[in-house]
Amino acid sequence: MSTPWHVLGAGSLGTLWAARLARAGVPVRLILRDTARLQAYQAAGGLTLVEHGDARLYPVPGETPDSSEPIHRLLVACKAYDAEQAVAQLLPRLVPGAELILLQNGLGSQDAVAAQAPQARCIFASSTEGAFRDGAWRVVFAGHGYTWLGDAAHPVAPIWLDDLQAAGIPHEWSTDILTRLWRKLALNCAINPLTVLHDCRNGGLQQHHCEVATLCLELGELLQHCGQPAAAEDLQPEVERVIQATASNYSSMYQDVASQRRTEISYLLGHACKVAARHQLNLPHLNQLQQRLIARLHSLGLPSD
Repeated sequence: MSTPWHVLGAGSLGTLWAARLARAGVPVRLILRDTARLQAYQAAGGLTLVEHGDARLYPVPGETPDSSEPIHRLLVACKAYDAEQAVAQLLPRLVPGAELILLQNGLGSQDAVAAQAPQARCIFASSTEGAFRDGAWRVVFAGHGYTWLGDAAHPVAPIWLDDLQAAGIPHEWSTDILTRLWRKLALNCAINPLTVLHDCRNGGLQQHHCEVATLCLELGELLQHCGQPAAAEDLQPEVERVIQATASNYSSMYQDVASQRRTEISYLLGHACKVAARHQLNLPHLNQLQQRLIARLHSLGLPSD
């Protein structure tokens, strides 16, 4: 029998992966926050995956963090601000050489998790797949995308990529995963905060071309100083392409703010500004954007960390 996948984080992407792995016959366990959540999940009978309007129930076993089962492979699919603390609860259960697949937005949380789990192999992931929940324990597969995975310290691909192939999860092993993560961070910094500040869908940023262009210049300068010239290449045309291609979409940060949820600002714009300060780079528009966004979040009663 193949090694079980433990999935930490019952949000849209975590449940999307868990349901598809279960559908392919791969053993999966869903780790839920506490006994109350576990009981609610068990009452529902499992995870429902809605794809092309077709809803199917998958009875993925659930457990709490204090379960005694050893963890060999852990998909960390919670928010960036929860990842470090959530993994800390599971450290006693990680076997030596356990593999952690980190599916967080932005940068910063991955290094924090890796630092507290030195006995594990941490694999960074970047996904463009789209999913949302339309009810308790129900996930709708909204956008077929791609997931890149990589390990900057050990570039050899793991054998369990076969599980992803079997589950129909489009993926690629990347030997330059940090370049991909930095590129995605720059795209997010150029788009997400502005959609919140201008209260618009992604396409609304076509009316703010100069502001977007200025941010892209500064973000490109930051990427160059971070030793990521490939991530800086043609950044502005790529940002404009994404704005056009996703014109009718609301950014994830916009959705978080609209739902009165904590944003991942610290791991996106906050991380970029922190690294710029470390390099003593003067990026006034990026810093001003961070201050404007923090002020907006505070005005709405939302945390800015």
